[in-house]
Amino acid sequence: MKLIPLLREAVADTRLALMLPLGFSSGLPFLLIFQTQAAWLRGAGVSQHLIGEMSWCLLAFSFKFLWAPVIDRYDIPGLSAFLGRRRSWMLIAQAGVAAALVGLAFADPGASLVWSASFASLTGFAAATQDICIDGWRIDAAPPERQGLMVGVYSLGYRIALISAGAGALYLSDYVGWRQTYFFMAALMAVGMGGCLASPKFDRAAAPGPRPSLKLSFTEPLADLVQRFGAAIVPILLLVALYRMPDFFSGVMATPLYKDLGFTNSQIATVSKTYGLGISIFGTLAGGLCISRFGLMPTLLFGGLAASSSHLTFAWLAGYPGRVDVLTAAVSLDNFATSFAGAALIAFMSSLVAPAYAATQYALLSSLYALPSKVVGGLSGFVVEAVGYREFFISTATIGIPVAALCLFVWRISARTAKPVAA
Repeated sequence: MKLIPLLREAVADTRLALMLPLGFSSGLPFLLIFQTQAAWLRGAGVSQHLIGEMSWCLLAFSFKFLWAPVIDRYDIPGLSAFLGRRRSWMLIAQAGVAAALVGLAFADPGASLVWSASFASLTGFAAATQDICIDGWRIDAAPPERQGLMVGVYSLGYRIALISAGAGALYLSDYVGWRQTYFFMAALMAVGMGGCLASPKFDRAAAPGPRPSLKLSFTEPLADLVQRFGAAIVPILLLVALYRMPDFFSGVMATPLYKDLGFTNSQIATVSKTYGLGISIFGTLAGGLCISRFGLMPTLLFGGLAASSSHLTFAWLAGYPGRVDVLTAAVSLDNFATSFAGAALIAFMSSLVAPAYAATQYALLSSLYALPSKVVGGLSGFVVEAVGYREFFISTATIGIPVAALCLFVWRISARTAKPVAA
């Protein structure tokens, strides 16, 4: 999607314009409790295995489907009467993110991680809740034919937030310190809160008759997947669960590697967060074009192999401390490959869902691919301490072998049964 036409559409349609600050608000917290926080922790002398365990603070994003039905069904007393259900939950969640980031700013990770872990977990929970609310508002606010544009503007805001929370925070930390940096990041949540208050009510009225139980909200979409794919659902779900595991497992240790090789926060911000983000966008576009040209399953297979193989560049980087040119090459190859693979996986998961259960089934599938990887990712620091960075990244590259085998197996199943996952 071209950027200039997208911005013109946003100016002409208030709903699209509002997705920009809401996307920014959604993207801001993520890196602040992931890679940006990892730079803070490593600079404070925190061990690799503890940094790995801190990635478990992101688990709320993998479990958000558990409380999404509650947010979808119940009002906040008093506040919902003024703002509507979606916006009232959204505003509370955004305020929660800002408050948790302020609490995180007072952390002293060099002395104790309890405070950092507690407020990072609170940030993750509030941020995941905000995502539920924004997705619900977006779906209610526009018909299906406008959702592509809504997501496009949302993604633009999200990318701007990643630059702010990644490169921006790292730059700031070199000049004003981590506490003031997190204060400033908390203040930036006002962008999303302003977008929330400026947005109109678009809550959909409940359908007549009794509401389905919360239990049925989970069991019916699962039953539909099993009914449509039969026994093939097992390797399909296994592929979804394992496909991004090499990236999540190794990604936790990327920033500690940079720090231990002597790169400054400003260098990491320039190469990994600013330049690397542009490479990521290019990789995503390339993935989408390859799906159109070569088909879904060939692109999925190539993406899985490329993403896991790209970890060998970090094993190579481990032997060249302080070499910005080698860092740039490693970031280029890894960011392109992992973004390419990410686009392929999104398309694959989208091909699995049924229109009647699209939102719930996609939420379940996205949680499935994220949960095992984040759980295993928390153990990555132990592996680095045991074998070193070079051997660690070589080992994560080998995960691509079973992923490729699963891709070929699912490809064969889809071709034989003519299921919707066919290439």
